[in-house]
Amino acid sequence: MTHCSASRVEALIVAVPETAGSALYGMVDVLAASGSIWHQLVDREPGTRPIRPSVVSPTRRPFTCGNGIPVVPDAGVDEDPDGDLIIIPELWLAPDDAMRERYPELLAWIRTRYTLGRYLYSACSGSVMLAATGLLKGREATSHWGYADLFRTHYPDVRFRPEPNLVFADPSGRIVTAGGTTSWHDLALHIISRHCSPGEALRIAKVYLLKWHSEGQLPYTSLIRRQPHADSAVRFCETWLAQHFHEARPVAGVVAASGLPERSLKRRFKTATGMSLIDYLQNLRIEEAKRLLETTALPVDEIADEVGYENASFFRRLFRQRTGLAPGQYRRMFAPLLQTGGASLPAADAPAPMLQMD
Repeated sequence: MTHCSASRVEALIVAVPETAGSALYGMVDVLAASGSIWHQLVDREPGTRPIRPSVVSPTRRPFTCGNGIPVVPDAGVDEDPDGDLIIIPELWLAPDDAMRERYPELLAWIRTRYTLGRYLYSACSGSVMLAATGLLKGREATSHWGYADLFRTHYPDVRFRPEPNLVFADPSGRIVTAGGTTSWHDLALHIISRHCSPGEALRIAKVYLLKWHSEGQLPYTSLIRRQPHADSAVRFCETWLAQHFHEARPVAGVVAASGLPERSLKRRFKTATGMSLIDYLQNLRIEEAKRLLETTALPVDEIADEVGYENASFFRRLFRQRTGLAPGQYRRMFAPLLQTGGASLPAADAPAPMLQMD
């Protein structure tokens, strides 16, 4: 017996040549299985299929997406298809590819669906396409943390949040963006929970071994990313700090090494890198602490001292602030990956999912 509602939900999944095939077909498979696969495996009953996914592209013409994976669309936007949900899965985009000039008819169709009251969902870099429609203007959104600079540069009117796994752009929840590459798992569970039932979402999570990323994206985020800029003095300081961050008074040391007045250096550093000198230093230290937690059995207090903090309590607070986890939690999450060569994943701290509902 199924616990899903009787009405069929039509989910239109957008596909273009930049689409990641794993996200596209993973979403198709998981949504299509809702209401049926658990009942076939456990209850030996057929169940129902309350969500019907279909693939929508600019036209019906077949094409290949990422890694040459073939796509045969069910409909083209030139036919003006309609459904209850519009889903934009992950796109393979360069870190500065804002998609502003591509697929104008597709972007217009997405805008029209929203004005007609449809739900819009995006996973990972799919939110870049959603931003290109203009529908995220003045609203909160997320994507993979690697696109934070793209949003800051090309979509400054979007309130980008790199931390959560899901972000609701409007009070009604009709626009929802999901974070990193496999965030389509979280998005699929949310969609099934919302448009079918929380119980069915939990059953799907069990069948597909999908983990609800309640910890968000912070534990996976690289705090230090090389920013392209032409300030050679700042580039020298970045290199100097990478070699001396664990020493006492490194800010005074880098100022002296640069030969620039402290105020001038701090201003130029912020302009070139997008973060303050002290934030850059703290991020270097936390990144090294993460590496030590992943690869050694050193006690946390020793790691704090190793990366430059005499006060271990301050280090613990800062680590949680920057990663979303206490050092011990971080070690439990990531150390097993290296210890087993990636053969097994660490167990989740909580059962999947307790899903966000409106």
